Amino acid sequence: MEKQSETATSRRQFIKAASAVTATFIARRTMAYAPQSSSKLILGEGKHRYEWVPGWAKLPAGMKFGNTHGAVLLDSRGRVYMNTDTENAVIVFDGDGKFLSSWGKDWKGGSHGMAILREGRDEFIYITHHSRHQWAKFTADGRELWVKDYPKESGAYETANDFRPTGIAIAPNGDHYVTDGYGKSWVHHYTAKGEYVRSWGGPAGSEVGKLKQPHGIWCDTREKTPKILVADRANQRLQWFSLDGKPVGMLDKDLRRPSNFHQRGSEIVIADLEGRITIIDGQNRIVTHLGDNKDPELRGKNPIPPEKWVDGQFISPHCVRWDSDGNLYVAEWLSTGRITKLKRV
Repeated sequence: MEKQSETATSRRQFIKAASAVTATFIARRTMAYAPQSSSKLILGEGKHRYEWVPGWAKLPAGMKFGNTHGAVLLDSRGRVYMNTDTENAVIVFDGDGKFLSSWGKDWKGGSHGMAILREGRDEFIYITHHSRHQWAKFTADGRELWVKDYPKESGAYETANDFRPTGIAIAPNGDHYVTDGYGKSWVHHYTAKGEYVRSWGGPAGSEVGKLKQPHGIWCDTREKTPKILVADRANQRLQWFSLDGKPVGMLDKDLRRPSNFHQRGSEIVIADLEGRITIIDGQNRIVTHLGDNKDPELRGKNPIPPEKWVDGQFISPHCVRWDSDGNLYVAEWLSTGRITKLKRV
């Protein structure tokens, strides 16, 4: 009774092998999350394997995130800064998720894009605010240094209310690039001192070089000559520009409303608002998708209560950053707030 036929055994082995091949194929195509043990949830494969860290960010008793409709970034000490729409416009954690501080009471309700720049021994944080129609420079502990109003020099705006900035990037020479993602769809170029230089992209359009909801922005330094990378979100594509605003490249395949990105080495990680994280290589080929949400009805939505969240699946990734060890931090556009750490394994 215990002895089984060779044919039956072979059939089971074949089915098992075929199932393994199919599972591997599906994983490589979708990078669906899959627990590797009873205690850890692992996303991805190969050099892009990440452990989903549940409950990473630990707030003080009585404190709540509120709407996390903003950015996330890290300083040289590994501290994680994130935006909320509350009076804690910037919340700071250490790499283990321990709460360190919060600031930005006057910048609540619209702090949306952030960049960090080292000047000598100090680091400074730049923030765009779509409801104040301004962008500003702060010390790392939140002291306001200066504020810039809408770019009257561009001739693109009748009033400040038309300017609703969403992102900011800083080039190696210190120049600033600000996206008007919720306004007229322009990119505005300023010197390191905040002096206006030029604008491009707007008004909203879909032709090459035109932009529609340019949400996030980054200075891509993977090649010898830096480029400005823009999340052309409503067009569901990425566009690259020269530092003086000439279109020089595009990626318009297999993206879901890209919102923000970050560079590490030759790779760029993208916050795809509609339920996943995407990574591209040095040739701008898609390497993987992480945390793909299984329910299309939950992708890219904001008022989704925590009881509908699933570990290993994103809902609305709004910004993503790598740290120096290759771990990922993801801020999602959710009314009750969600920030997730993906620990590289």
